[in-house]
Amino acid sequence: MNPIPKFAKDRAMAALSLEEAGVWLVVPCYKVRAHIMRVITSAPSWFEGIVCVDDACPENTADFIEAENTDPRVVVVRLAKNQGVGGATLAGYAEAARRGGRVLVKVDGDDQMDLHYAAQLVAPILLGEADYAKGNRFTSISHLTSMPTVRVLGNAMLSFAAKVSTGYWNIFDPTNGYTAIEANVARLVMEKQVSRRFFFETDLLYHLGTLRAVVRDVPMPARYADEVSNIRIGRIVGPFALRHVRNFAQRVIGQYFVRDFSAATLELVFGLFFLLFGAGYAASYLVNRIPGQAASAGVVMLAALPVILGVQFLLQAMNFDVLNVPSRPIHPYLIVLRELETEE
Repeated sequence: MNPIPKFAKDRAMAALSLEEAGVWLVVPCYKVRAHIMRVITSAPSWFEGIVCVDDACPENTADFIEAENTDPRVVVVRLAKNQGVGGATLAGYAEAARRGGRVLVKVDGDDQMDLHYAAQLVAPILLGEADYAKGNRFTSISHLTSMPTVRVLGNAMLSFAAKVSTGYWNIFDPTNGYTAIEANVARLVMEKQVSRRFFFETDLLYHLGTLRAVVRDVPMPARYADEVSNIRIGRIVGPFALRHVRNFAQRVIGQYFVRDFSAATLELVFGLFFLLFGAGYAASYLVNRIPGQAASAGVVMLAALPVILGVQFLLQAMNFDVLNVPSRPIHPYLIVLRELETEE
């Protein structure tokens, strides 16, 4: 097992060889028996290990893998109770990190994700440029040709909602499950209450934002075949919307009122005050006015001007938030910190 380099620059240089980088593949398995062996056999040789997590699969995927697999890198983890894609992924992270994994790549077990793109996900982390990398199927129109139109529209709307709720205005396609994460960052994430079900990828981004981790998008095409999705759109729209609102409120309060107090804080406070005052004054006037009586110029200005000022303040706060996206990776610091704690 490769020792952890003492300095981030040494790690970045040492990691240029993928075979020595300690990259592990994590594959949540639920009703993917027909596809899982193709995923395993297509894993490049530079993966140090492959963790397949049987999420209490009714198809007994774990037994199937153990019976059919001949790759010595494969490790099977069995969950006694179904925990969803998030729970299975976190269990895989924990196992891979325990076995010495440094960079953890996650793919779904339905063979929708081309493992030839795995090196592009791993590279920003090994070079110390990102803590977390994810696929983005929206960087080229040609990448979307195989994606159903409903999914394109749904992902576009979810992407904007995720930008607002997570604070990562620089990324798109938040539900993309093709990801890579540095192991020390993964350990911090595992301590948080990340959603275990279909909101996992987006909720993970929210929690990475609270850590100020750097996230990088990697362009890649979508790939669909005969697999059947377990997601039911009608059942997740409402819960997703509520969770986005919750995460947005928690992020704004935590980032701009608890952990820091900046110009954006003042812009938010004054923006909301003026907007609510103007709207409230206009509503009060409309309720109490004499029918047929035209509003005076003073009344119009007293209602409109605060609304205009409020909107301007809120736009400035949003601009500050866009520019406040994390830009300095945290994992080099975590590597050194872990090394120092080990030496104590």
